[in-house]
Amino acid sequence: MAMDLGGAKGGVKSDINVTPLVDVMLVLLIIMMLIAPMLQQGVSLRLPTATNTVDKPESQDQTVISIAANKEVYLNAKPIREADLAQRITDILEGKTEKIVLIKADEEVEYGAVMGVMDQLRQAAIEDVGLITEKRKDTSGGAGGQ
Repeated sequence: MAMDLGGAKGGVKSDINVTPLVDVMLVLLIIMMLIAPMLQQGVSLRLPTATNTVDKPESQDQTVISIAANKEVYLNAKPIREADLAQRITDILEGKTEKIVLIKADEEVEYGAVMGVMDQLRQAAIEDVGLITEKRKDTSGGAGGQ
């Protein structure tokens, strides 16, 4: 294949070479695919497991309260005092039509700490509360006998 330098036919070739552009865009896409899950890490917790769970897609618009094993409370991955929780939730959900709050609690947290957070949500007039759990892995083997 010969290369057209533009001198023989009397003009400069004005075609855009998109190969370098595609290469750069693919590299940026790969970087974003690797970095995005790391940005959504949030608070590190060991969630309790449950068998009957429903997958809910995560979005940036969700309001998530996390309760760590040492009973520290986080609102959207930012530490907060439990006494300030009702006011901050009211401020965050003021303009939203869907007022749903998700609670992530470490499996080591006692029941009273979770109920304290739910009491604060009731004070803020939040009725729709979801509890986030991990899906229990099915340990019963499908095939094979004893």
